[in-house]
Amino acid sequence: MSTATERDIVYTTAGDRPLEEIQLSLDGRTWSILQTGLVVSREQEVAFLRAQKTAPRPYGIVLWPAAIALAHDLATRDLAAKRILELGAGTGLPGIVAAARGARVVQTDHQQLVLDLCTRNAARNGVTTIEHRMADWTAWEDAARYDVILGADILYAESLHPHMRHIFDANLATSGTVLLADPFRDTSVRLLEAMQADGWRITMDKWTVAVTPRPRPIGVFTLVRA
Repeated sequence: MSTATERDIVYTTAGDRPLEEIQLSLDGRTWSILQTGLVVSREQEVAFLRAQKTAPRPYGIVLWPAAIALAHDLATRDLAAKRILELGAGTGLPGIVAAARGARVVQTDHQQLVLDLCTRNAARNGVTTIEHRMADWTAWEDAARYDVILGADILYAESLHPHMRHIFDANLATSGTVLLADPFRDTSVRLLEAMQADGWRITMDKWTVAVTPRPRPIGVFTLVRA
C-alpha cells in the first residue's frame, strides 16, 4: 500500500514545536498533513515513547499508522451525507478524508492544540465543512446520533474503555457503524473481545502501512450492534 513520503519542514508551529509536512496519496489525490513526527514502525514507537520521558509532546499532533490505515479504509466507502463523529481526532486525517467524500464530520479531542492542528490540516486540504469540538470522554455531553463513529488508535488506555463504550451506546445511530483502527494492541483486543461477547458483530480488514523497511500491520475493525 502506498502511504506517505516525508517532505520539507513547514515553518509553522504547534505549540513550541515545528511542524513537518507529510504528503499521502490516496483516493486519487495527494493529501497534505502537518504533524510533529511520523511514527509508523514499532521501533519508531518505542523511540517516541522513550523520548517522552525527557522531551514530552502531545500524542495527538503526531501522525500514527492507524490514522493512515483508517483514512485508506474510509476512501473505499460510500460516505455521502453520513453523519460522522471522530474521537481523538489527532492530526485530523481520517475525518478530513471522510468530509472530502461528502460526510458531515464532527472531530473531537480533549486538547485545543490538537483541534487547532485539525483545523489547519482541513483548510490545507480544501475541506471547510468539519465541525471541531473539545470533548472529554469522562464527562461526555454530546447527545447526537451518528451514522459512523471513528477512532484511530484510541483503545490503548484500558481505564477509558467504559467511557468509550458509553459513547458507542449513546451516540451510534440505529444501524450505525463503529470503525476502529488499531495496531493490534493487547488492551484493544481485550475491549473488542468484550464487545463481541456482549453481542456486537465485529469484522476486520487488515492494512499494511509501509513507509519503513518493516511494515506495520493495522486492523480496521467494523463494529455493528447485533
